[in-house]
Amino acid sequence: MRIAAGLAVVVLGSGAVGHAVMTGLDTGIERVDPFKDMKNRPQAGHGLNVLLVGTDGRGRISPEEKREYRLGGAPCHCTDTIMLVHLSADKKRASVISLPRDSYAEVPAHRDRITGKAHKAHPVRLNAAYAEGGPNLTVRTVENMTRVKIDHYLEVDFTSFMRTVDAMGGVEICTAKTMRDRGTGLDLLPGTHRLSGGQALQYVRSRHVDGASDLGRMQRQQRFLAALLKQATGSGVLLNPVKFKQVSSTLLGSVRADKGFGSEQMLALGQAMRDFTPSSSEFASVPIGSPSYRVKGIGSTVRWDEPKAARLFEALREDRPLAPVRTGQAGARPVAVPVDVPPKQIRVQVENGTRIDGLGGRVDAALRATGFDTTGTPGNGAGRDVERTVIAYDPRWDRTARTVATALPGSRLRAVPGQGRTVVVIAGADYRTVVPVRAEDPHQGPFGVVTGDQVVCGG
Repeated sequence: MRIAAGLAVVVLGSGAVGHAVMTGLDTGIERVDPFKDMKNRPQAGHGLNVLLVGTDGRGRISPEEKREYRLGGAPCHCTDTIMLVHLSADKKRASVISLPRDSYAEVPAHRDRITGKAHKAHPVRLNAAYAEGGPNLTVRTVENMTRVKIDHYLEVDFTSFMRTVDAMGGVEICTAKTMRDRGTGLDLLPGTHRLSGGQALQYVRSRHVDGASDLGRMQRQQRFLAALLKQATGSGVLLNPVKFKQVSSTLLGSVRADKGFGSEQMLALGQAMRDFTPSSSEFASVPIGSPSYRVKGIGSTVRWDEPKAARLFEALREDRPLAPVRTGQAGARPVAVPVDVPPKQIRVQVENGTRIDGLGGRVDAALRATGFDTTGTPGNGAGRDVERTVIAYDPRWDRTARTVATALPGSRLRAVPGQGRTVVVIAGADYRTVVPVRAEDPHQGPFGVVTGDQVVCGG
């Protein structure tokens, strides 16, 4: 009984300290009323839904930061990022759905917040809802499109984003390929990087890293958010009242939120997330029917795949996991290293370059187990005295070869012009194991869902 009483005192004391530490933070929040005069709203489901909106506001950023992070130009006063965040009723899972900013949308009838002019319902790109009617019209439009009732609204601009990341001590990002964007100044070599607030802003804003444009940028934003959650849950921020207050005050002091979102909600979220692991978070983008749906007077928009989108938001309303159910024990899978080319796209022929019986078969099976398209018929190499494993490849497929080399640490690359697409692995006496690898942007299940542990850095 004394032990139980002691534990109760600790728990209650911690709660009291938490509330005391968080007291007074609400005064710095700029309040908005996104739910004013809203009628015919969707029925409330299970769990908690937050509309997280990123705007291009940059009024509080210094001239030096604007130059360093390429933040010049006039803001459009529109939403740069729109995410629907769902916290499950049991507080064991967070689901994040990215809504493309160029999504084809129909805003309901409203009054222009700048001119006061009455507008009938009409089509727009989704990010234009904010420009026309601010948070209220944005929430109304998203609820109409998703039939998901929004419980809270949180608006973050460039400044609050940068300051919050810095308060967290930066965020670790890993990439399998070089990432450069002249527009934002992003310049990352393959590997692991700890990004400051300004560098993180470059990372999540970049649209010209590859040919995927805004859809590729949404994937990077999801990877970043997964890394941010890992940083928060794994670095002790949530268990340290002083650090938690510092991060919370930085965020709450430079955001706009509804009247019901404040320090009490931040404390509740922090307590709920204490038991989170990277696999507790899942990320999805709305299924796309047409990435270039032209609308008269608007131009190219992103049209959703309505049947698939409806099933996605139904799962959210019903508080069901979006990611496929995994078999086996949680945490039993070894951490997979991100690579540039999906293993399933790589054809591999394995040869035994030693006198070790069955080595070729073991290497073939191990490569196939991590996703490579092996031939399943390993052979014997021309020589039987290979000390170091060799990866023979056609120079035209060098990215493919580097992916195989990642799975076989310590191996040696050998360019063979004219060999063709198939990569030949000559197993050497140094072979010990195959390192699991995964595509940098994996997609699973009907909604292209990934969990946080699939997209953060391993280790």
